[in-house]
Amino acid sequence: MQLVTERLRLTRLKPEDWQLFHQVHTDETTMKYISAVPQLADIRQRFSDRLAPWQRTSFHMLCLTIRLKESGEEIGMIGANPEWAPYRQAEVGYSLLKAHFGKGYGSEAVAALASYLFSECEFHKLKAQVVEGNWASRRVLEKNGFQLEGTLRDNYLLRGQWVNDWVFGRLKSDR
Repeated sequence: MQLVTERLRLTRLKPEDWQLFHQVHTDETTMKYISAVPQLADIRQRFSDRLAPWQRTSFHMLCLTIRLKESGEEIGMIGANPEWAPYRQAEVGYSLLKAHFGKGYGSEAVAALASYLFSECEFHKLKAQVVEGNWASRRVLEKNGFQLEGTLRDNYLLRGQWVNDWVFGRLKSDR
């Protein structure tokens, strides 16, 4: 599986992508709104879990690497956790390496993934949760037609502090 945009190439995670996966999960700036940097054993387990074959009815995450189309440089990852039965929904998530923040790559990657999930996989709704205050991630979603559906108060324990989550949704019919 491969998705190609004007500047990016998104491909299924492969064993040779370990270095990128590790780099994303150990970068403090990238992980700021996600979690504390996990232990190496946890990162290895997540990586292993995400290598499994994926289809829309899977119970595990679709994980794609994001690379610059021209140079092949690795810049981050994007994925979706399906909830096919009975809801036909998927939760979207993405992480870029800090050197690639603010260049529109996140928006471009989300657009490609959303198009694939709606047209090829026939999901009805895409969702995303963003820690309140992560304005860059919020802008990525809003640029891609996601609407704020609410705020979950004290929803997530992030580095020992309870934080609110913004909940976003985009229906297939919102296109």
